[in-house]
Amino acid sequence: MEFSVQTANPAKAETACLVLPVYKDSELLPCVAKLDDASERLIGQLLERGDFDAALGNVQLIPFAPGLGAERLLLVGLGAREKCQEAAFLKALDAAMTALVKLPIDDASVAFTDVVLERDTAWKARKTLEAAERALYRFDQFKSQPAPKATLTALHLIVTDSAEVESAKYGARVGTAIGQGINFTRTLGNLPGNVCTPRYLAEQAETLGRDSKGALSVEILDEEALGAGALLSVGRGSVEPSRLIVMRYQGAEDADEAPHVLVGKGITFDTGGISLKPGEGMDEMKFDMGGAAGVFGTVKAVLEIKPKINAVFIVAAAENMPDGAATKPGDIVKTLKGLTVEVLNTDAEGRLVLCDALTYAERFTPASVIDIATLTGAAIVALGHHATGLLSNDDDLALDVLEAGEGAWDRAWHLPLWDEYQEQLDSNFADLANIGGRPAGTITAACFLSRFADHFPWAHLDIAGTAWHSGKQKGATGRPVGLLTQYLLDRETDAQIETGVK
Repeated sequence: MEFSVQTANPAKAETACLVLPVYKDSELLPCVAKLDDASERLIGQLLERGDFDAALGNVQLIPFAPGLGAERLLLVGLGAREKCQEAAFLKALDAAMTALVKLPIDDASVAFTDVVLERDTAWKARKTLEAAERALYRFDQFKSQPAPKATLTALHLIVTDSAEVESAKYGARVGTAIGQGINFTRTLGNLPGNVCTPRYLAEQAETLGRDSKGALSVEILDEEALGAGALLSVGRGSVEPSRLIVMRYQGAEDADEAPHVLVGKGITFDTGGISLKPGEGMDEMKFDMGGAAGVFGTVKAVLEIKPKINAVFIVAAAENMPDGAATKPGDIVKTLKGLTVEVLNTDAEGRLVLCDALTYAERFTPASVIDIATLTGAAIVALGHHATGLLSNDDDLALDVLEAGEGAWDRAWHLPLWDEYQEQLDSNFADLANIGGRPAGTITAACFLSRFADHFPWAHLDIAGTAWHSGKQKGATGRPVGLLTQYLLDRETDAQIETGVK
């Protein structure tokens, strides 16, 4: 999506459509008021007569715009002014963009940066472009008759204050990059398991590396090179070979600056292995690589934004299948760290691939490590589908992640990681078991991972409830690309503050 920032009189803007947010039972925003005056109170009359209800998310197309340079108007309801905060703003934006991409137009001008929020212009511009990119997304490559693609290719952001132009441009650039990263994540998640395999993910990493013009180096470790017993135990029952995918981004001026590491769970299909899942809904286990997909989407966003940091992106990819060679309940495997694990349930496989990936991350002497995984159904029971579960061995890191989630409006919730939970992982036969029973399942899964993250600040994001939608709207969401990208951008800001660089 191309974008520009407009500060000239919006009444004279020559555009195919003007997108105008409107409060319910409140005065018009400054930009909208100017347009109302120029159009002989067209907007005001529609509201006064009740021809447009400005309830949150309502949209109405006005196919003409007398007195204006625009060909048509799209009114978008913001609801009550006193209730219009971030969630309402984003709902209105999504409604606007969903309607906009259905129109036979190639450009539009949007006035959402005028909406009053406790957020700056950059944030509002960022969310506008992000919403536009998400609205343009289609996944129909396997349909014999795909739906016609949207024709919208450019958005013009109307900014009333000329002093905010650069802020709006920066926000739009970041929003475009994050939106495209989200869509990349959605595509990887939506692909069927017979296409998106560990080898396919490795190929996607190599393509990102080639297209980055040297900004991203890629290393693919295969089964022979790994020696990671926990990771390999998960893929043992599959004809698809497991892979550990390592992507390195060197953006800091100091090449030796400690990197921030993201680790994604990449179970490209999860049958549960010998501990076989129920058949109903098993098709959704193609989404079990949502953590890996989120890492890939973040890589794509980072390559566009080019923050001045060092980062390492690791994906532990495997397919969990039951056959004669598959790991059995009761088997004991040796991890890359050297600890032994009694596998009591082969459907608790995500922590097995992640523990070896976390051990591998040690070699980079990281400043921080965050793993991302569709790890436990218990996270859905605890938090539903709104918040990502967060657990960490470092309170400062946890606060940084929570702050990034608030900044990106891709929020997480902090759960405890107390030592008392660790004893649930005791095993009679190995150093630890891979499950800790039904109580506190999300927490004990993180306790397991914490045994392999004792040499660096570490956080764990359980995205089982947020990585995809079920039902009629089935599909990957693209979360938590926004949170992860914001976290890395915040680390760039921290580094600049520490060095006195602006």
